[in-house]
Amino acid sequence: MYHQAPENTLDSLVHGMALFDAIEFDVRLTKDDQVIIHHDRKVSINPELRHGKSPYVENRELDELLEMGFCSLEMLLEHPLIQQAVQEQGKVMVIESKRPSYNVKRSGGWFAKNKHDIHMGATMKRVEEVLDQYDIPQQSTVHYAFHKSMKDAARLGGIQRNWSTLLPTIRPFGGRKIHRILASPEFLTTSFARLMKKHQRNASPMMPCAIEYLTWPTNRIPLGKTVGLRGKSLERLTKIRQGFPVYLWPVSAKIEHAVLNAGLSVLTDASDPAMTWLPSGHARWTQPATLPLDETQYMRLKNATKEDHLSVLKSIKNDVTPWMECDVSRKRELLAYWRQRWQWNATVEDLLDFEEKNGSMPWQIVRMIGHRGAGKTKRPVL
Repeated sequence: MYHQAPENTLDSLVHGMALFDAIEFDVRLTKDDQVIIHHDRKVSINPELRHGKSPYVENRELDELLEMGFCSLEMLLEHPLIQQAVQEQGKVMVIESKRPSYNVKRSGGWFAKNKHDIHMGATMKRVEEVLDQYDIPQQSTVHYAFHKSMKDAARLGGIQRNWSTLLPTIRPFGGRKIHRILASPEFLTTSFARLMKKHQRNASPMMPCAIEYLTWPTNRIPLGKTVGLRGKSLERLTKIRQGFPVYLWPVSAKIEHAVLNAGLSVLTDASDPAMTWLPSGHARWTQPATLPLDETQYMRLKNATKEDHLSVLKSIKNDVTPWMECDVSRKRELLAYWRQRWQWNATVEDLLDFEEKNGSMPWQIVRMIGHRGAGKTKRPVL
């Protein structure tokens, strides 16, 4: 029986990378300027185990956090499965840099915006130094953060790799309810189309997008054209995107098929390898990018029944050629199929040129991404 590892731990991240096309994880800069993989502002252990020390991650040194069982970026990149996945299989790492609590002195407090940008830039810069140390290809990673002035942070940090911005902005204080209240005005005034244009102006390779933009009733809230996963709203979404890559979060297993069918990448918390049949009544394929299906294979998968889906999955897995092993002719066939299906603006030759130049598959290709590795887990994490 599958037992999910705690989020953002080495076991969780390795499992997610093995099962999906990519992993997403959170990083923070420790007191001694090292990179720890950790989501929450406070060290996510039983408060009694903090022994009167500062609860904030940025006020702790790396060795302290490693002793508790948390994972450093170096530990992740040293793992042979991670190295193989990124360097040989074309898999991707989506890295969210987290802002410290305003109670952390080095954060700059409530009003020193320049210090906020400096800290975010320094976090991403240190991440890049570690990625370069392990020869991680530039187009195999993307930075992102809930930080409105990511452009300034990237400039101050001298960031060389791809970056994007998570919007609406979530402030580094309060809980889920406060976050949603404060983000509401920005959500109301930023349509999907406007959100996409912001990312295109920033030359982001992809657009992280909250599920609320595409599902009823919240997709009715933003001013402007409503987009969704079915019918006219899906047609509108496809027309607006023109193939611009969208990474949707969080995506439940119930709507996973609809999201992939719309040509959008999925951030998922559902990482049980025994889940081969989705609640929507479809067979599950967890690596649409790195184990890509052509039209015939896709239709076989789509038409599988609950009774025969295991044999269909086994048959397709025996037939499919990993993306990195496809010859140019096969890649051209797959790209042409996807381009027609989802009305991509880029030409097949442009996409092939991107891969030849960068050694990485185009960002337009739809991916399944393990959120925090194998998925979000309860608090405390450890």
